[in-house]
Amino acid sequence: MDQEKRRIHQFIREILEQKEEKFIPGKTVITTGQAVYDHREINAIIDSLLQGWFGLAGKGIEFENLFSKYVGNEYSILVNSGSSANLLALNGMKELLGLQGGEIITPACTFPATVNPIIQLGFQPAFVDVDKTLNVTPELITPAINSSTRGIIFAHAMGNPARIDEIMDIARRHDLFVIEDCCAALGSRYDEKLCGTFGIASTYSFYPSHGITLGEGGAVATNNHELNRIIRSLRDWGRDCICRTDQQSIDGECGKRFEYQMGETLYDHRYVYSQIGYNLKPLELQAAMGIEQLKKLDEFNAVRKRNFALYKEGLSPFDKFIALPEVYEKSEPVFFGLPIIIKHESVDRRELITFLNRNKVATRLYFAGNIVKQPAYKNIDYAVYGELSYTDKIFRDCFWIGLHQGVAGQMIEYVISVFEKYFKKLS
Repeated sequence: MDQEKRRIHQFIREILEQKEEKFIPGKTVITTGQAVYDHREINAIIDSLLQGWFGLAGKGIEFENLFSKYVGNEYSILVNSGSSANLLALNGMKELLGLQGGEIITPACTFPATVNPIIQLGFQPAFVDVDKTLNVTPELITPAINSSTRGIIFAHAMGNPARIDEIMDIARRHDLFVIEDCCAALGSRYDEKLCGTFGIASTYSFYPSHGITLGEGGAVATNNHELNRIIRSLRDWGRDCICRTDQQSIDGECGKRFEYQMGETLYDHRYVYSQIGYNLKPLELQAAMGIEQLKKLDEFNAVRKRNFALYKEGLSPFDKFIALPEVYEKSEPVFFGLPIIIKHESVDRRELITFLNRNKVATRLYFAGNIVKQPAYKNIDYAVYGELSYTDKIFRDCFWIGLHQGVAGQMIEYVISVFEKYFKKLS
C-alpha cells in the first residue's frame, strides 16, 4: 500500500509540474485572487480520502491546534467559510452574554459577511464611517455608543490593521465586546501583536483568494473557554457534547458518553442538543489541505508584503491621479489586495478599470462600497452615526487589484506599465 501511495504522490507531482504556465504580458490574466498550492496539498487530500473518513476528525483537530499556535489564541474552531465564522462568533457572544437585540457598531464600508450576522441574529447595525486607511477609528466609534450598544464588529480592511488597541480601550470603558474580522488580515500585526488577538474572538476565511486556502473554509479563534464551547456546539447542530467524533473516539474522550441523564432517561450525550445550532463543518480532506497550506503561510505573507512595496513604489509617479490606503505607524499589514483610490476628477473609474481588464489586469470594486446603498439593505432596520463621506468616496472612486502570492515581479512590472499607458493619455 505504501509503495502504491508513493507512486500516486509522484504521479500527482509530475502532473502539476506539467501544468505550470509561463507569464505572457497582455495574454495571461493577472487575477485579483488565486489559490497557490502544489503536489503536497493534493497528496494530503488523496491520503485523507484513502482513510475513508469524510467528516471532520483527526486532521481537523490537528489543523485547529496548529492554527491556534499560529494566531496566538488558545482555541480555534474550524468551519466551512469565513461567513460562517462571523455568524458563529456573534451567535456565540449572543448566547454567552444572554443578549436580546441592541446595536452593534460596524463600518458601512464593508463586506456583507461582516454585517449579515448582525441582522440575522436580531441585532441592529449601527453604521459609522471609515478613514483613509479604510478602517473604522476610535473617533468615529465613540459618538455611536449609547445605552443600546452591545458590541463592535469590524474587519481590518484588506489586511490593513485598524487602531485596535484604542478601540479595545473604548470597548472596556463601555463594557462592549469586540469581534475582529481577520478574514483578509491573517498575519497582519498592530503594535507588534497579531491582529485577531485583541478582541474576545476573531474570524478568518480560507477562500481561494485569501492568505491560505482549504478550497473553502474559515475559523473562529478565542481565548475564552466558554465561548469556545458554545461556538463548537453551534457549529455541530447545537450538540451538547464537544468530544471528538471520529473513529478514534467511539465512547467519547470524556468516557461518559452513555451516562447523560435527561429526565428519567439515560441518553447518549452525543445526541443531546443544548442550543439551536447549525451544521457548519468543513470536510476532513479540507483540513488535510490546510495543514500543508499553514506550512507556507509565512512565505505567502512575505510575497504579499514584497508585492505591496513594489506596487507602492511603481505607482508613485501617478499620485496626482490615484492614492493607496494610508497605513498607521504601528501597523505591519499583509494586504489582501491593493486598493486604489481615485483622486483626480479627470480619472473615470469605469474607464480605467475597463482599460485594465482589457489589458488582462483583473479588477474588483471595494466589496459593497457603502452597504446602506446596496439593494438588500434598503429596508432593514439600521442606524447611521455621523456622515458616511469617506465611505461614499470609496463607493464611487475605489477599486482593487491582486497582489497575492501568485503574483510575481514580472507581472507587477507589466501592471505598472498598463497604468502608465493609461495616465499618459491624461497628462
